[in-house]
Amino acid sequence: MKMNKAKGFTLIELLVVIAIIGILSSVVLASLNTAREKSRDAKRVSDIKQLQLALELYFDSQSPNTYPAALTDLSPTYIPADPADPLGGAYLYDRVSATSYHLGADLENLTHAVLSSDSDTTTTNITGADATECDGAGATTACYDVAN
Repeated sequence: MKMNKAKGFTLIELLVVIAIIGILSSVVLASLNTAREKSRDAKRVSDIKQLQLALELYFDSQSPNTYPAALTDLSPTYIPADPADPLGGAYLYDRVSATSYHLGADLENLTHAVLSSDSDTTTTNITGADATECDGAGATTACYDVAN
């Protein structure tokens, strides 16, 4: 008489394992999206600080001291390349006068720590209110803006 010793997994065991893997992968993907948003916001804040430095270098090199009419005037002399938003597009810049400017970027995280220390000033091209986008298109992002 032969003994039938079947080796392997039952269909229910396989389905349980697949369901567990699916749940774990969805949790990981949700965490990755948050990390990606934070990474893009960190790049935006860093780019704004680099642009501020380039603007000050430009201002000091001009006689009489003036800020550029556009951010594209900074490269390649004062900044290697024009920084762009991680999701495409450009940062917002408004030369308020020859000796003052307003610079902004839209952050995806509405509660980012830098929003408590930005300028929140208003000009024609940048609204500057943290509760809305810098370009005034909606309230899905927060405006991080600096002014001089």
